[in-house]
Amino acid sequence: MELISPIHGKITYEKNEIIHFEKGLPGFNGLKKYVIKQVEEESPFSILQSIEDKEIGFIIISPFFIKDNYEVKLSDEIIKNLNLEGPDEALLYSIVTLNSKIEDITANLKAPIVINIKNKKGEQYILDKETYGIKERVFPRE
Repeated sequence: MELISPIHGKITYEKNEIIHFEKGLPGFNGLKKYVIKQVEEESPFSILQSIEDKEIGFIIISPFFIKDNYEVKLSDEIIKNLNLEGPDEALLYSIVTLNSKIEDITANLKAPIVINIKNKKGEQYILDKETYGIKERVFPRE
């Protein structure tokens, strides 16, 4: 299957790659089905693309790229919602805010996207901790 995103171009995907967000994402509650595609082979960035609305796609990154000691304690509710049986089933991403200045590109570490890689269920989870911000620099200033 494929779709043509006006921003990200042609995106080809298989049915088994579709991730279901039962609650949608905040602000996009009506969109439940997304796919993840890497931007480029060596890039840390990927695209979380809606397959229901080709206009909606997010740049995402692993929070561990930004903070290698990133730590999240998932609530019982999200573990239940995603049917997570262990930490090895969970994949975490952060939504990126792009900027024309590379040093001003930020990622939301406060509200990671959690995906169960076994059953392809996903949900955005807002952390209680004040440890992480919603605009953490991806590339810290030297």
